[in-house]
Amino acid sequence: MACDVLEAVRLKDAYANLELPGALRRARLDPSDAGFATELTYGTLRMQGLYDAVISQASGRSTTDIDPGVLDILRLGVHQWIALATPAHAVVDESAELTRRRASRGAIGFVNAVMRRVTEKTADEWVRAVTDGQKPDDSLAIETSHPSWIIRAFRSALAHEGRGSELRELLDANNEPPRVTLVRLHGESAIDNTHVGKYSPRALTLSGGDPASVDAVATGQARVQDEGSQLAALALTRARPIAADERWLDMCAGPGGKTALLAAESLDVGVSITANEVAPHRAQLVRSAVTGFKHVEVVEGDGRRFGAEEANSFDRVLVDAPCSGVGALRRRPESRWRRSPSDVATLTAIQSDLLMSALRAVKPGGLVAYVTCSPHLVETRSIVDRAITAIPGVYELDAKAVLANIVREPMDLSGGDLSAQLWPHRHNTDAMFISLLTK
Repeated sequence: MACDVLEAVRLKDAYANLELPGALRRARLDPSDAGFATELTYGTLRMQGLYDAVISQASGRSTTDIDPGVLDILRLGVHQWIALATPAHAVVDESAELTRRRASRGAIGFVNAVMRRVTEKTADEWVRAVTDGQKPDDSLAIETSHPSWIIRAFRSALAHEGRGSELRELLDANNEPPRVTLVRLHGESAIDNTHVGKYSPRALTLSGGDPASVDAVATGQARVQDEGSQLAALALTRARPIAADERWLDMCAGPGGKTALLAAESLDVGVSITANEVAPHRAQLVRSAVTGFKHVEVVEGDGRRFGAEEANSFDRVLVDAPCSGVGALRRRPESRWRRSPSDVATLTAIQSDLLMSALRAVKPGGLVAYVTCSPHLVETRSIVDRAITAIPGVYELDAKAVLANIVREPMDLSGGDLSAQLWPHRHNTDAMFISLLTK
């Protein structure tokens, strides 16, 4: 099953966190086997950079010269040896058996030989072997399995806060499985197998098991949502009291998690919400997410149109901008291997256009929340600063102060900016960036 998911990630650009749960439900594995399949899948994807360095050295060839299906099998085998301390004979035998079932007969001997060489060294010995002679950043990139450009971006963002010494802590946190957090959308009754979250007043942390099996999730009373994402939406809804007849815009609504929270926050107070999504299949996900919320209208189109077509029309606008997603590497480990610096350059142009459009679409005195699941400064502060400079009368509010009035427990939010940057290692959330603006 883990190999099937790796193949889907490789061939279909699937996300493991969306592909695996369906596979587990179809297979009806017992909890122990389901947990093992999950660890194999996510662990292999997270540490792919390190494992490829090990495979290259053990095989004597570049991983680009190895059949992709066979490489998936080798990565799974290396993960079992390095991370799970699986006995050597089991790693070798199971890797060969998986090759027999999924690849050519000629590949069996190759996999057998490579895995035997892999099991000749301990995990620590392999780390030393593949990082020996590397430059410091390249060595850190291999050992923590992060592309070098992401490491540089993280270092700059932490240094911007005066917390550059936390880099290794952040990289290690990105390689730890995240807790499963729910957001309560309806009701106040207790939800089995959960306890209250640390920060968001609507957060519940799942004690274990499949969230789909929780009755409150099945009935729409709650849904899976990272606590950082919850705080990003709550910063917009709770920055000031909600007045009746307000118009809200969720400019980039797909897949609908934050839209549902906006809807829950504004239920029965006379607010109307326009949820916009450019991709039709994602717009359908938004419609599913807001089922039962009659005050939400889902529309399709480019969010950049609102500034011109509906200028000065909305009281609150959420710009959950498309971004590199490097702030959610714990949940989407394959993202680190899919993105490149050139992708970021393309995204920043879109992010800037969307924020400019939102600031033109909001009424004077209204609120705009600019949010990204990335701490990369070119996707965060640079976008906000450019908008403030470009549009007369726009200024930033103190997002840190707003969050301080929302959270259950105090948050360690650093830096001299008015925006707030959350971190996996410091807050146990995705690395959400939150800026609040008005004009």
